[in-house]
Order: sequence, then C-alpha cells, then structure tokens
Amino acid sequence: METIDLQTRKIYFIQEFLRFANDSIVEKFESMLHQERKKHYEQQIKPMSMEEYESRIDTAFDDFKNGRMTNARKLKQDIVKWK
Repeated sequence: METIDLQTRKIYFIQEFLRFANDSIVEKFESMLHQERKKHYEQQIKPMSMEEYESRIDTAFDDFKNGRMTNARKLKQDIVKWK
C-alpha cells in the first residue's frame, strides 16, 4: 500500500468534500471541527497547582522587595526606543 503524505491527503479530502458536501455534511464537519478545536485548546491549558501559585506570588513579592521590577512608564519609553 502506498503511503500518501498528509498534505496530499488533505487535498484529496477537500476535493471530495467539495464534490459531495451538502448542508448536512457541512454542519457535521463544522461540529466535529469545533469539538476538536475545543479538545486541543483544553489540552493546552494546564491549571497551576496551589503550590506553584503561591510560589509565583512569593517570587513577585521578592522581586518587588529587591527592586527587580520595571515601571510601566519607563517600559513604554524603552519600547519606543526599540523602533
């Protein structure tokens, strides 16, 4: 059996879809695409643990206390200079 690369498979699929798609088929594919996007998005989002959350807060307080921060106005001025 010949192996077809993904790009070629996509083209064949689109061609077939354009030939035979009606409202019902388009609705099914839209629904499936929406569900797959949602799954992909949810897999990318990982809630942080309470321990990580508290650690980030501690780091932020430590940065503030030790002067490791940037004033928003100063940051805007620096960004203008980047151009």
